[in-house]
Amino acid sequence: MIHNKYYEQLEKQEELLSRKNKKDNQFYNGVYDRYQYPVITRHHIPIHWRYDLNKETNPYFMERLGINSAFNPGAIYLNGKYYLVVRTEGLDRKSFFAIAESDNGIDNFRFIGTPLTWEDIDETETNIYDMRLVQHEDGYIYGIYCSESKDPDAPASDTSSAIAQAGLVRTRDLKTWERLPNITTPSPQQRNVVLHPEFVDGKYAFYTRPQDGFISTGSGGGIAFGICEDIENPVIKEEKVIHERKYHTVYEAKNGQGPAPIKTDKGWIHIAHGVRNTADGLRYVLYTMATDLEDPTKVIATPGGHFIAPYDDERVGDVSNVIFCNGAVVNEAGEVFIYYASSDTRCHVATTTINKLVDYTFNTPADPFRSLDTAKQRKQLIEQNEALLNK
Repeated sequence: MIHNKYYEQLEKQEELLSRKNKKDNQFYNGVYDRYQYPVITRHHIPIHWRYDLNKETNPYFMERLGINSAFNPGAIYLNGKYYLVVRTEGLDRKSFFAIAESDNGIDNFRFIGTPLTWEDIDETETNIYDMRLVQHEDGYIYGIYCSESKDPDAPASDTSSAIAQAGLVRTRDLKTWERLPNITTPSPQQRNVVLHPEFVDGKYAFYTRPQDGFISTGSGGGIAFGICEDIENPVIKEEKVIHERKYHTVYEAKNGQGPAPIKTDKGWIHIAHGVRNTADGLRYVLYTMATDLEDPTKVIATPGGHFIAPYDDERVGDVSNVIFCNGAVVNEAGEVFIYYASSDTRCHVATTTINKLVDYTFNTPADPFRSLDTAKQRKQLIEQNEALLNK
């Protein structure tokens, strides 16, 4: 017998799932629109994924497998629908991937099927998260995620040291997934690996983030580029850093590729994350850059400052003051949907257009890297505007 509490909770959840998500009229910068509500939270997870519905085995209708957070989704636009592969974290800290679907990309996201599973080829893998989805020109949809394992070289007393590697899966229909070997690079640890959507000189190309440690980049760091001969034996022999960390910028401590770059007439536009250290811990923001259409290793535009940063309630969560993005899609109308998580807790959407994204990336002044030079930069804008106002 199904517990009657289930129907009560289902009715409440339906109010959340069917709620319209309107643009936040209190926010304006001309670049993108924010929305009033997150598109995914832990409350969006289906009730029957969390509760035993049987009244005999769960007489008090207790949540048996609770959810802590739902964030950092990979994203894909497929057959007129918007799909998110959500990092869904249970109360036990373990993450799994689950697919949510929406007709319009801004609200009414509903989880479908069951959590994703595939052949378990790595018995040391403990946690999986932050999948980047890429529809490659070879016909497959690839997912690259962080595969985390306990550091085997850590002393017995150290139960937190970990190793991050790049796990690789692929699918054609988002239902059946094939597990491929982990991506191998020269770096001892690897995060934020993203597949370039097109072949480069007939080979698979990747954006990587070389690093020495699980958290700190050490001697590594920066967004790198590498080539792989065989996707079924994914070995990258050389990583070339194409956008490195730099002192006193939004990407001072770390930076990494977000979703796959977006192809435009003027270049590949990248949405990346930048990290700086503060007295209150690491602050994550997003920034953009562009690379050459013919040579993806050549950076041709770097607007200064951050593109999206934590705003109001977005600042608070499991890991506060963090914005992270590993999913963005473009529809037939040239509309761009950027799915970003706030504070490792929930997922939001920001919308813009290809034209606006190109304008922002290529026409926003670059960071001059010194305070007096930034003052001169702003002074020039002010004087230019005052001349217009005084006409």
